[in-house]
Amino acid sequence: MSRDIRAQRDWLAAYRQLAEPCPRRTTVLRRRLLDLSARVQWHPFWSTPPGTPAARVELRRLAHRQEQRGMRAA
Repeated sequence: MSRDIRAQRDWLAAYRQLAEPCPRRTTVLRRRLLDLSARVQWHPFWSTPPGTPAARVELRRLAHRQEQRGMRAA
């Protein structure tokens, strides 16, 4: 699995944890989101012209697809 897609999947998981009612470890999760955001920012998909959302959508789509495959395998 690509490190960048893994970073996006981890970002999605941390974001979901923060979105829960009364999340625990909010400071740790926020720091994790910042770190993962920096990793995702430098993904090759981001090399598209400014304002092109297709790159962000594609990275998220790949991450979601891999998450769904993992859930089905479990």
